[in-house]
Amino acid sequence: MGKTKEGSALSVCHDEDAMLELADLFKVFSDSTRVKILFALAEGERGVGDIASLLSMNLSAISHQLRILKQSKLVKNRKDGKTVYYSLADDHVESILRIGMEHILE
Repeated sequence: MGKTKEGSALSVCHDEDAMLELADLFKVFSDSTRVKILFALAEGERGVGDIASLLSMNLSAISHQLRILKQSKLVKNRKDGKTVYYSLADDHVESILRIGMEHILE
């Protein structure tokens, strides 16, 4: 969401579809496992096994959460042979994490 004709991203608050989409985005952040995965990916690209090991979780659980994150356009993946590597979709995701952490640490 960039600037709109009215001058700011907040002016879209009258767009019900945009508000529902934003609420759905924040729902994705409501799961601590997904947030942990995002913080892990903020450090760099990782494979599913690496993330599972880092978070002491099984591959199936991590894969399920990665699927949700990918559907929400928060992560992207690339294949290298049989290995799939995940990374943050763009700089906005890291900004959301950083700003959220700054807010709770105030």
